[in-house]
Amino acid sequence: MIKKITFGNPFNTESVIKNIPTEKELSFLPGKINNSSGFEWKLQLEDDDIVYGLGEVMKGINLRGGKYVSWCLDQPNQDENTPSLYGAHNFIIIFSKNPFAVYFDYPGLMEFDIGFTAQNILKVSAEKNSLNVFIITPENAETQYKSENSHRLTSLVHQFRNLTGQSYIPPKWAFGFMQSRWGYKNQNDIDAVIQNHKKNNLPLDSVCMDIDYMEDYKDFTVEQKKFPDFSNYVKKLKKDGIRLVPIIDAGIKMQDGYDVYEQGKPFFCKDKDGNNFVAGVWPGDSVFPDFLNKDARNFFGANYKKLTDLGIEGFWNDMNEPAVFYSKKSLKNAFAQIEKYKNKPLDIQSFFAFSGLSSSSFNRKDDTTLFYHKVSKETAGDFAVTKPDEKGNVLVQNYQVHNIFGYNMTRAAAESFLQENPKERKLLFSRSSFVGAHRYGGIWTGDNHSYWSNILLSLHMMASLNMTGFLYSGSDIGGFASDTSRDLLLRWLAFGIFTPLCRNHSADGTRFQEFYQFENVCDFKSMLDLRYALLPFFYSEFVKAAKTNQMYFRPLSFDYEDDLRALHTEDQILLGESLMLAPVYVQNAIGRNVYLPEDMLMIEWNNSQVVNQKSLKKGDYFIDVPLNSVVFFIKKGKIVPFAKPALNSAMIDTNNFSIYGDAPEGTIYELYEDDGFTTDIDLQKGIRKIKKHSV
Repeated sequence: MIKKITFGNPFNTESVIKNIPTEKELSFLPGKINNSSGFEWKLQLEDDDIVYGLGEVMKGINLRGGKYVSWCLDQPNQDENTPSLYGAHNFIIIFSKNPFAVYFDYPGLMEFDIGFTAQNILKVSAEKNSLNVFIITPENAETQYKSENSHRLTSLVHQFRNLTGQSYIPPKWAFGFMQSRWGYKNQNDIDAVIQNHKKNNLPLDSVCMDIDYMEDYKDFTVEQKKFPDFSNYVKKLKKDGIRLVPIIDAGIKMQDGYDVYEQGKPFFCKDKDGNNFVAGVWPGDSVFPDFLNKDARNFFGANYKKLTDLGIEGFWNDMNEPAVFYSKKSLKNAFAQIEKYKNKPLDIQSFFAFSGLSSSSFNRKDDTTLFYHKVSKETAGDFAVTKPDEKGNVLVQNYQVHNIFGYNMTRAAAESFLQENPKERKLLFSRSSFVGAHRYGGIWTGDNHSYWSNILLSLHMMASLNMTGFLYSGSDIGGFASDTSRDLLLRWLAFGIFTPLCRNHSADGTRFQEFYQFENVCDFKSMLDLRYALLPFFYSEFVKAAKTNQMYFRPLSFDYEDDLRALHTEDQILLGESLMLAPVYVQNAIGRNVYLPEDMLMIEWNNSQVVNQKSLKKGDYFIDVPLNSVVFFIKKGKIVPFAKPALNSAMIDTNNFSIYGDAPEGTIYELYEDDGFTTDIDLQKGIRKIKKHSV
């Protein structure tokens, strides 16, 4: 059951697709509401209550004990105290004796204090008292939604996903392996990646192109000196089953004669005087499309055609929080402050004050008060800062609606793709996001680090992001920043091969971390071979989860909510209808402790094949996991089809499977298949029944 409480006249984020009537009574929301100045909700938590949600955060699956700030932010320096990341996902679940979930549909800054200030107090606050609050309680057993795992937690997420819409489904090739690096500067660099993959028989479906492919960091351009015949190059690679995936940034270079800049002048965000807001990003002085405005979205989205006409079928959108290196104001202030210290002796206080000034203009929150978006007065609600113009449009300050900027950049691209070719899916994933963006594209988890703790963090995020609808997601395998090691890369890959977005990506200036850069490349090949052996299964489970508004990844508690051990196990995760993963995330570990909440079949993969399978009873085990092995578990009574590994997704033979699972003869797995591109996805028509036969 879903109830809605409306405070004030909220901004219409369009994150919700269902029309839920507004309740007059506030009693549907437990706890206390204070809306005398801004919005505040407090709830007394019991000691054993668990709080889930918020998507992309730097903590565990259970959010108790943390303080989180919902504010889309370019955050390259991350640790467990980092309050904000690239996405804003204001959905939480309180798993108590009477569990419920709450979605706060609010486009600006929100704070979630979940037992941080006071251990048993949950407090949610926003500056404006204008928002929609959706309260979700579990469906009863008589409702039409039925599933094998129709528990209360599953019900809460299912209803939320019905409320906010079906998750994005990418083309099938996007489930293949992607190689990426900020620093591939030209065609020769990309050719080297592809040739080394071929030389070492490493599967590959795509290569991501970071900012260096562009002409002077200008969106929708390709530097001709670096790529002399880009269109034919794209065609040549596609014949080999490899696609290029270019990056697109939110900032548009200010340059006279640059067509995107010239044609976009009516569609950029304005300052208080009505001039285009100017700030620095990769190209230097840049302007920013007003993605909250439909005309601006149409303008920007149409520009993707410049690259799709050259054969490009996928993109990643970046810097769309938006990231701002400096505004004119913040840069001027930084130089003025630096000048004050010139020729002066610096003591400890003044030295540290001085040393931070060079970066003091970076992603300042007060810079978001300097630019505005044009929307209809109906959309703006209480957020309007001007009276309506002759067309009924008003201005809203970015600071007040900051979290939906990147969401609407993703929307601009997706809507353009659909208009260009409504029958074909394209790949699209973004760094910044808000609930609702999950309908238009996937996300990667941003600039992580080559830290062992980030393997576990990736697992936590996959569970929480799936709750909020972002099924097509993944982290940069091996870590984006810092230098990775061979063992870290292998352990990370052993988990990363199970994530829908499977990409090795690293920063310019860090150690090269392509798999062929390390000794015994066959170990990396073996893990990629497992990815491709299971790719038909992954694709099937993903599409079924998306179409039925369920989760591809989920915590153990969602299937075993009455099992206290499962409730508090946060380093294992369930995938689809049958798999459980328990990755190794500690350096030099020879294995790990694993809890089985039911009888399962352990599978060990090594040397590109299953080398060990063992039926295990419910309970605790220490599982040996050699560095070059992948170990995972299949629920008893379930089967999983394994294809023969292939060098790219198009080469996978789906007519011949090896079947694994501790299940009786005749057990069936329903495999969903399609051509990998169609937007006409029909689960009933696409299901093929795979049966286990006696050996």
